[in-house]
Amino acid sequence: MREPLPWRMEEVTGLVVSLCALLSPGLRPGEVAGAAGGPPSRAEYRQLADEMDAHLRRLLAAWYPRCVDRKGGGFLEEFGPDWSAKPGGGKFIVFQARMTWVAAEVAAYAPALRDEYLGYAKHGLEFLDTVLCDREYGGVHWKLGPGGGVRGGIESEKHAYGLAFAVYAASAAYRRLNDPRALALAKDTFRWLDGHAHDDVSRGYIESLTRDGRPFPAGAGRKLDGIGTLIGCKSMNSHIHLLEAFTALYGVWPDPIVRRRLEELLWLVRDTIAVEPGCLNLFFTRDWRPLPAHDSFGHDVETAYLLVEASAALGSPDDPATWRVARKLVDHALEWGFDEENGGFYDKGEAFAPAHDTTKIWWTQAEGLGALVVMEERYGADTSRYRDAVRKQWGFIRDHQIDPRDGSWHGSVARDGKLLGNEDKASPWQEIYHNARALMNSARTLKKLAGEE
Repeated sequence: MREPLPWRMEEVTGLVVSLCALLSPGLRPGEVAGAAGGPPSRAEYRQLADEMDAHLRRLLAAWYPRCVDRKGGGFLEEFGPDWSAKPGGGKFIVFQARMTWVAAEVAAYAPALRDEYLGYAKHGLEFLDTVLCDREYGGVHWKLGPGGGVRGGIESEKHAYGLAFAVYAASAAYRRLNDPRALALAKDTFRWLDGHAHDDVSRGYIESLTRDGRPFPAGAGRKLDGIGTLIGCKSMNSHIHLLEAFTALYGVWPDPIVRRRLEELLWLVRDTIAVEPGCLNLFFTRDWRPLPAHDSFGHDVETAYLLVEASAALGSPDDPATWRVARKLVDHALEWGFDEENGGFYDKGEAFAPAHDTTKIWWTQAEGLGALVVMEERYGADTSRYRDAVRKQWGFIRDHQIDPRDGSWHGSVARDGKLLGNEDKASPWQEIYHNARALMNSARTLKKLAGEE
């Protein structure tokens, strides 16, 4: 492993922001050129990109190598407010896969960090392949106990959501490490999932499975599966992440069956799950009849990006149907779920009413930033709406969602950015996949808009 750099990331951040201010006369550090709503300059795009890049590096330094579990393998999942590791936790496939994915993608994004983060990606892949894989029944465990044992009930479940992230992480690890074990893991997990869970009648995937691959029986003391879906039903949440995973898999293994499944998921998410005026239905019966629930603004904006990414992987980066739905998802979230005064996207709302939950969650802010930058690249020549929202969104994240002490992100804050309690730094469902991806993708795109290839 490469030794840590001798300077603090706070110093790097300050240097980058100060240099950006010098390149934009009249700006104070932290200000954004053109913030009054005027057309952006290349210098503004570059300044935003540099700020995001600098914050990404602080975020990474807060997590790695702190989260690397040298003793038990994989990554530590639970840290208190002071970054003290909580003992006795198990290992959860979603967390383990996401931290492996982040490490692999950072290795490609930042050449100076390549060797260090390839090491973390290899470490994560080893745990996924040797511990979380179920050698007896196939597939990947949902969660293992502190000693690596398989428990009963919900923790013995195999879930399409978790299997999707195993495919996603293994595909990224193979792309960056060129390790045949990673490709084998991605293929084997896809085949197990597709063989046991694909719904050949109604399309899509059965989500909650027993350890040996049978649909998890309803009842048995509980009604909801591991992601809060009624057992026997289908969810938006699982299917958008299956779309994400198969997009990554198809990029490293262009198998005809993978392509057919990716096309099917694109059609399902774009033409069935997404509805007018730009919302996602959250839950469905097995034959895709929608069940009533709220609108999740974070999933709306995240899905906009995932649809565009999937369409591009299938060879249609300019597909008008995909862009039309993606834009509607972002526009509806801006109309009903965006805080025009402070910046930031709210958590929950309805199709035609102001948000009823104005909490601002870290992953929603990250996905909102990423989707807005995508829309600015695509439509910025025609409207200032997205660039103005990018300015407000990044300003809120920078000033309120990011912890100034170490660059980590607060899990949730109030509408005005005030903290909601002394929260933990990490939990099985709180890591840095959303925010690291958004920062990397946004910085890349903004540099492109600044004229850099």
